[in-house]
Amino acid sequence: MKDNQLSNILNQYDAQEQVDGQLYTLNLGPTHPATHGIFQNVLTMDGERILHSEQTVGYIHRAFEKIAERRNFTQITTLTDRLNYCSAPINNIGWHMTVEKLLGIEMPKRVDYMRVIMMELARIADHLVCNSVIAVDTGALTGFTYVFQDREKIYDIYEQVCGARMTTNMGRIGGFDRDFTPKFHELLKDFLKTFPARFQEFSNLVERNRIFMDRTIGAGPISAERALNYSFVGPNLRAAGVDYDVRVASPYSSYQDFDFNIPIGTAGDTYDRFMVRQQEIWESLKIINQAYNNLPEGDFHADVPEFFLPEKAEVYNNMEALIYHFKIVMGETDIPAGEVYHSVEGGNGELGFYLVSDGGRTPYRLHFRRPCFIYYQAYPEMIKGAVISDAIVTMSSMNVIAGELDG
Repeated sequence: MKDNQLSNILNQYDAQEQVDGQLYTLNLGPTHPATHGIFQNVLTMDGERILHSEQTVGYIHRAFEKIAERRNFTQITTLTDRLNYCSAPINNIGWHMTVEKLLGIEMPKRVDYMRVIMMELARIADHLVCNSVIAVDTGALTGFTYVFQDREKIYDIYEQVCGARMTTNMGRIGGFDRDFTPKFHELLKDFLKTFPARFQEFSNLVERNRIFMDRTIGAGPISAERALNYSFVGPNLRAAGVDYDVRVASPYSSYQDFDFNIPIGTAGDTYDRFMVRQQEIWESLKIINQAYNNLPEGDFHADVPEFFLPEKAEVYNNMEALIYHFKIVMGETDIPAGEVYHSVEGGNGELGFYLVSDGGRTPYRLHFRRPCFIYYQAYPEMIKGAVISDAIVTMSSMNVIAGELDG
């Protein structure tokens, strides 16, 4: 279809002048692999061409923000796991830093570096899922099987830190519940040694592949101006040419200590979003190497016994430790009154926590700034005039994680 013909059809639809029988309605989801069985797009079609799209979200509404108002501050960590579950440690640590900001806790340098290592591993795992799925949606299944082996290695590292793999509940308010184990060091060194070559295989397979490029270049574009108007953040915003990254704009956890670049795109299309994430994986590897090779000595948690669970040996033999343990587990520790906002650079961009405390043992109000929920609003505009196959790869390249659509 020529551009002027498409323009005429779109104008006709917008003016609601179409003749009955020319257009039809198609449900893209929720029972479709590309929509995770979770969200629905009601498409108005002219043949294979999309004229209009209307989203429906809420199929997994879990009311996290209201639940948080009835949970103590430690228990809320498990709720953050279920936001972007592809990079749960970033969510966990972001929440802990929010509470620490309210409490005015200064973290040991070692904790900062440990957190950076885990957050960047989570970013790599998140981007591996997103980019390998884009490849699958264009017909390249082999790359998916390559990189998922390495994602499993990251999950093995998670397991050494917290005992969990996907919904990690990693760390605590005040730091980590344990120091890195000898097995952790062994697994991380192996990952840093073997992953670059394996990832380069995936890059060689896809990045300059003519079929992949034809399917992704020009699919689902958005301009920098429109991306900002929609409050885009993260790789989706940077792919449109806007240089914004929370790690640089508002450094936290000692990110200012590390040397890394922020990849930027130009066209804001599916290919640019893919390439930005590809380059960010290399940058995350640089950060991890810097943090690990310069890991400071010291404690793996701050000295805040009112909020940090004591060692079990202490609990069994020390009355004061037993009291602290009981108060923390039962949620009987009051938090100062105050109002704070803290954000981190999540796998999909700025993940923010707006916390209002009235001085009680649970938040008075807690709002999660979920990047997926915000930028998914732009999806109808990005696929307008496209074909169904473009709508699929566009959704994958946006990395819409269903857990962030409902709060």
